[in-house]
Amino acid sequence: MKKFLSFLITTVCFIYGCKAQDTDIELKQKIAQMLLVGFRGTGLTPQNHIYNDIKELGIGGVILFEYDVPSQSRPRNIASPAQVRQLIKELQAIAPVPLFIAIDQEGGRVDRLKNTYGFPVTVSAKYQGIADNAAVTKHYAQQAATSLASAGVNLNFAPCVDVDINPDCPVIGRLERSFSSNPQKVITHAGIWINEHQAKGIIACPKHFPGHGSATADTHLGVADVSKTWSEKELMPYRYFIEQQMADMIMTAHVYNAHFDKDFPATMSKATLTGILREQLHFQGVIVSDDLAMGAIADHYTLEEAFEKAVNAGVDILCLSNNGKTYDPALAKKAIDIIFALVKSGKISPEVIDAAYNRIKEIKEKYHIH
Repeated sequence: MKKFLSFLITTVCFIYGCKAQDTDIELKQKIAQMLLVGFRGTGLTPQNHIYNDIKELGIGGVILFEYDVPSQSRPRNIASPAQVRQLIKELQAIAPVPLFIAIDQEGGRVDRLKNTYGFPVTVSAKYQGIADNAAVTKHYAQQAATSLASAGVNLNFAPCVDVDINPDCPVIGRLERSFSSNPQKVITHAGIWINEHQAKGIIACPKHFPGHGSATADTHLGVADVSKTWSEKELMPYRYFIEQQMADMIMTAHVYNAHFDKDFPATMSKATLTGILREQLHFQGVIVSDDLAMGAIADHYTLEEAFEKAVNAGVDILCLSNNGKTYDPALAKKAIDIIFALVKSGKISPEVIDAAYNRIKEIKEKYHIH
């Protein structure tokens, strides 16, 4: 009898231990799908950390850059159309779950696919807004979407729908990234960009919610407080595109607005992302963070703090560019381990992870990234 009881206890422990282990593995896989990771390399080798990040960890996507900020050198991922196409083909070939292949291709000053690499010449959003000609905007939007689709990119962090309230904003107005100071013009021209991308099967991602155009500081370098400059009209493009069901993904801003949240910038603010974007504007799509390597986040919060607040605020995809002040080959594994520990400690609920994972799964299915 004692032997039987001992056997029974061992068997039960084994079964439930295996179940717990399986649950942990599944949780880590869901967390991995929430990560968009940057890396170095114009080609793929098994020695590159991104190979393991994709094949073994199962991250949800990668983000491509042409310039490597930590080493201040080129090329990082982009050297020619044929090279980019081959790199993306190699990345997707090893992915257990097909990847988001993301890029910031706005045109003008934010131009990853440069003419010097063999891609078409681009113009800024401001240029298109001043021309205020639908045919002109459609030409450049179609050109960008065609280049991206040809390469295999399926997610473009564009258009920038920030309203040009402050022309001297160091990261928006001064770089000519806004179509106009008139929200309706922003809606008109950004809408053309969204339509042309979706026609090519590419996810367009309006940014930077809830509006960066009034800022007087650059969130790449530090905190940008828009409490005294932000205007309600900065929400107009988001409200329109959500109501018209044109926005499948929206990127956050790291701006701080005391009227929304007295403690945290938008990316880490539940009041902003859940309260305004989800509940007031009724956005049901994917929320992606702006790059968490930017100074507004990285200089003020640990990875654990940033992940906990951002995920609980409502962020579904965490953008880890690995293209800030430092480069960390272990960043993806660290992120998975940190978020896993936050779930296990009760600081993030499993339901929050499930909701993010399901939204990611849905958008990948919608755009045939499967």
